[in-house]
Amino acid sequence: MRQSRSGSDFEEFARQQTPQLLVLARAMTGNNDEAWDLVQESLVRMAERWEKSSFDVPEAYVRTVMARLNVDRFRRLRREILRTPHSHRDEVEVVVSDTPLAGWLVESLSDLSPNQRTVIALRFVEDLPVSDIAERLGCSEGTAKSHLSRALARLRASLPEQRPEHVRPRGSVQ
Repeated sequence: MRQSRSGSDFEEFARQQTPQLLVLARAMTGNNDEAWDLVQESLVRMAERWEKSSFDVPEAYVRTVMARLNVDRFRRLRREILRTPHSHRDEVEVVVSDTPLAGWLVESLSDLSPNQRTVIALRFVEDLPVSDIAERLGCSEGTAKSHLSRALARLRASLPEQRPEHVRPRGSVQ
């Protein structure tokens, strides 16, 4: 039986979900302003369907919308950059903290492809298994695993020489 939803239900949903969505969006975009835009667009799309659709898990649905919007955003940006003859990369805004590791991580994440950055955010911010990541991105589990594996390899390869004590590559012996 379909549960009837009202606009006030959506407002409460949006109020509860926004802080967590912002954390995920910041990990996906690396920028506070773009994160807010991504969260707002996701919530707008959710609001358009709120009273018409029945969502089994609205929290998962809005995150799926956000992941797909993020990949679309990167595709649009890439097309715009390719069309602009003298494009340059914007400065990366560190949103995690002011530690050297955080700065390195945000900069390294910005070097990943849209899909790689999205799977990293879904895996480590949302703590999702590969099957859920694949579902959110609308791809196979193998594709999601491939994106995750390549992203982790690129991040490991760009680790700074002066690693903090708590960061060691897999398999290192103490």
